Amino acid sequence: MKPIRKAVFPVAGLGTRFLPATKAMPKEMLPVVDKPLIQYAVEEAIAAGVTELIFVTGRTKHAIEDHFDRKPELEAELESKHKSSLLDAVRNVLPANVNCIYTRQTAPLGLGHAVLCAAPIVGNEPFVVILADDLIDADIPVTQQLIEAAHRHNASIVAVQNIPRANTNQYGIIDGVTVDGKTTCLASIVEKPDPADAPSTHAVVGRYILEPEIFEFLRQTQAGKGGEIQLTDAIAALLKARAVFGFEFEGTRYDCGSKAGLFHATVELGRKYHGLVCSPESDTAPVPSPKLRVVNSSTRTG
Repeated sequence: MKPIRKAVFPVAGLGTRFLPATKAMPKEMLPVVDKPLIQYAVEEAIAAGVTELIFVTGRTKHAIEDHFDRKPELEAELESKHKSSLLDAVRNVLPANVNCIYTRQTAPLGLGHAVLCAAPIVGNEPFVVILADDLIDADIPVTQQLIEAAHRHNASIVAVQNIPRANTNQYGIIDGVTVDGKTTCLASIVEKPDPADAPSTHAVVGRYILEPEIFEFLRQTQAGKGGEIQLTDAIAALLKARAVFGFEFEGTRYDCGSKAGLFHATVELGRKYHGLVCSPESDTAPVPSPKLRVVNSSTRTG
């Protein structure tokens, strides 16, 4: 397998679970402590050696492009006030050797279609797909773990995690033969099976190392429910022609596509990396407000 230098970030979704917060702001820009979700995903890719970031965007996603661009007026303001640590954080959002490319998914036709939109940019190279919703805290970045596994097996590989059987109808579920303690050679992959029908409890989660041949399988994949083209269906077709592996990564995954997951990630990462706590004795503890009552449609304290 060739070196993996390109990462695809599908970011065209509407983020309806977080309305009204996402009415005018991309879901991927929701913060976890002091960084947006998409920055965690980008930092993971860069730490694994990726130098070309391909964002598959939609309408109202300009904030993502702005985030990874320079902002001279802000830099000048921070420099004039000698806020060097903040200045470094703003200037170093991306290393100088990393490039961003933006392409548009013009219709919400599913994850598979979003990945296919990146085909002209990816070209004939293996690449990684990273879903920013899945924030994974790991000592060794998960993308790096997957790239190393893909090179060992010289094949496409997907990140998998063992989940409760009751939740199989929320994920693509794999079945196959265990190669070692962490790796499975896939025999099948099924999109969101009912718990009673699921072949295992190993779910595919937001990281994929894919050979460029996946694009041809995506082109041949029929749209399913809602007119969407599923990446899972294309991988299911691919594994009939080529070996595809599942890799059980090391790390803690937060499902930031849900409110509970985003909240959990904020609390845990704030505690772990920033020393943030909230106790009754702290200055940040909530202060009860005076009770309010409504009199003739005007609000008064009382």
